Amino acid sequence: MALQFAIPADPTFTSAERIATVNADPGFGVHFTDHMALAWWDEGVGWHDDAILPYGPLGLSPAGSVYHYGQEIFEGLKAYRHADGSVWLFRPDANGARLANSARRMALPELPLEDFLTAVRHLVALDARWVPSADEQSLYVRPFEIATESHIGVRPAMSAAFCVIASPVGAYFSDGVTPVDIWVVGDAGRVADGGTGTAKCGGNYAAAMLPQRLAAEKGCSQVLFTDAATHTWIEELGGMNFAMITAAGELVTPALNGNILPGITRDSLLKVAPLLGLVPVERPVSLAEVKAGLADGTVTEVLACGTAAVVTPIGSLRDESGTWAAPAPAAGSKTLALRQYLVDVQYGRRPDDFGWMERVA
Repeated sequence: MALQFAIPADPTFTSAERIATVNADPGFGVHFTDHMALAWWDEGVGWHDDAILPYGPLGLSPAGSVYHYGQEIFEGLKAYRHADGSVWLFRPDANGARLANSARRMALPELPLEDFLTAVRHLVALDARWVPSADEQSLYVRPFEIATESHIGVRPAMSAAFCVIASPVGAYFSDGVTPVDIWVVGDAGRVADGGTGTAKCGGNYAAAMLPQRLAAEKGCSQVLFTDAATHTWIEELGGMNFAMITAAGELVTPALNGNILPGITRDSLLKVAPLLGLVPVERPVSLAEVKAGLADGTVTEVLACGTAAVVTPIGSLRDESGTWAAPAPAAGSKTLALRQYLVDVQYGRRPDDFGWMERVA
């Protein structure tokens, strides 16, 4: 039976004045809306006790499996307020499908797509007053699933919880889109062949945190991982996919190989590319190719993409052997055009030719 995630008959809300104060400078992932969606799963029973509840703690035993074995997954998507005041989601079905894929890899129960969509739709509709309206602000929606069984034993948990929370977020580039410098890791891997690279799970991000700290010490904003076995092939950044634009008019991104998260922004850019005169290409990309291309001009732009920033121009790649600068994106650059296309679709400023947007409030 489909889950309902029923909206409570008498919900309570933060005052409009307080929400306005928060949304004047929301930051990222600091403040949370009034409610959350929650459902529980047990082996032999399935999903049950689904509801929209006031935002609050989850009571878990200290022996909860998630604490000991990291059996958890999550998603990230956004809700956008359009000029007429309506609220829309961008490709929520893709997030639901990816959550199910992550669940399979992490031996967690799969949540049916329609139940995922119901939870996200109902929560965003109920807490729509939290969706900010300033330029490039949005409501970040975080669905996640965790193993909850009180059991210390190395096996898949027999109980789990699915939850959705939401947080108003500000513009990623508050002073305009600016290139970032990237540190290329040469002695650490994000994931290994046959590992959890295609799952959106916390362990992948935890593995990137020490390299990220080291990158910051080098004066870089993010870290780029190559394959763990040979450190030859580019995979992805700590939390974003990698792409480049060539002098031949291609948008090139590393092919999904089991180690790379299938980013929804990545997929969207590949679909938009032909509309902007680019040929989308998915293939293995070596670090040596990118360095040589930046040096001889055959690589004209380098970028990262993900839900938070949409598209981020990369100003340089750095490692222990040197720095490879990329041309700064200017008016007419493909990087900025790709970003603007997606942002305009998300905020309702251009036709949604791909049917990606869904109105929820």
